[in-house]
Amino acid sequence: MLGALAWRNIWRQPQRTALSLISIALACAITIFLLSLQLGTYTTMKENVLHLLDGYAQIQPPGYAADPDIRKTIANPDAIMTALRGIPGISASAPRATSYVILASGSRSYGAAVLGVDPAREIHVSSLASTVTRGRYLRSGDTDAAVVGTGLARNLKLSIGSRLTLLGSARDGSIAADVLIVRGIVATGSPQIDRQVIEMPLSRFQADFALGHRVNTIAIAGRHLASVTASLPALRRLAHKRGLVVRDWTRLEPALHDVILLDMSFSVLLYASLIVVVVFIILNTLLMSILERTREFGVLLALGMRPSQIGRMIWLELMFLAGAGMLIGVALGSTITFMFVSHGIAFAGAEALFRQWHMPSTLYPELDLKTALAGPAAIALSIMVSGIVPYLRMRRLTPLSAMRSA
Repeated sequence: MLGALAWRNIWRQPQRTALSLISIALACAITIFLLSLQLGTYTTMKENVLHLLDGYAQIQPPGYAADPDIRKTIANPDAIMTALRGIPGISASAPRATSYVILASGSRSYGAAVLGVDPAREIHVSSLASTVTRGRYLRSGDTDAAVVGTGLARNLKLSIGSRLTLLGSARDGSIAADVLIVRGIVATGSPQIDRQVIEMPLSRFQADFALGHRVNTIAIAGRHLASVTASLPALRRLAHKRGLVVRDWTRLEPALHDVILLDMSFSVLLYASLIVVVVFIILNTLLMSILERTREFGVLLALGMRPSQIGRMIWLELMFLAGAGMLIGVALGSTITFMFVSHGIAFAGAEALFRQWHMPSTLYPELDLKTALAGPAAIALSIMVSGIVPYLRMRRLTPLSAMRSA
């Protein structure tokens, strides 16, 4: 009975109710679109940055992240990569060996990190091959080839075909020395990579640095970052059995993780402000309605209706408004967002800005249950909680004071 009365009451002033529903629906639609675009941007940012070089996760020896010593190795990488094929969400893996060396060309020398990679596997984990601007990327048959960044090539005056001398320390303490031929120059847009990273064939690296068949890390990729993240428990069990550890994307790119957390913190404040404004608008409308109906409530009390029942009726009116507005907002916001899911939103003229994060200038919202319901649910819940105010007001109402206030 209270529900039927509440539903009838909210339509006694159809214009006021319509405006309230529009306010709630627009707020819900805005939160759906903005949150979907924001999370979609985060996903694109993470996948592009990680896919450039790191991979979506890595298997490493214990302590390697804090001290990347070449003596910390993985003894049987082929067996681990074979086991990785059986883990859902993992589509590729690539062995890597890393050391810090002195590179020399003519009278110039420069310190850099050299990566030994398997070209056939690496192209499925890293997108570095797609950033080659001159020459070519490594091939499976290469022996003395090297790929360097534009910054390193500039500092050492390198060009395609240049000879590059490498000098470092091998795993057994001996001197690792080699002469490589520059076959490709990459421009990733990341100054750190372009100035400090060189790639060479893994087999040549293992011979130069006395690694045998050992490697330092195994980079892991999947169709999406989310699929690899979901596979982390299985990855950790596999690594633990072999005395190794798994580093997820938050540990591979902690700076990116912190940037996203900071941006999300400011966004939460924005969403909270929007919710507060909408709640106060709806609450103000409801309180005005209560003041207009105070005499009516006094008559109901005089006829035997309890104050708590009137309070529940008012709260039900608010629930109906919040629920109806939420449903309209979800439908509207999801429809608008879905229109951009496949086509994206192009930001013309901002290509240079997006390139800093290795991102395209077209962004795609990420619409799912979380983005479609999180904002509207928070708005509806806040409105329902605010209904405690008029409910408590009704509980203190008496028939005489209600009819006199009119």
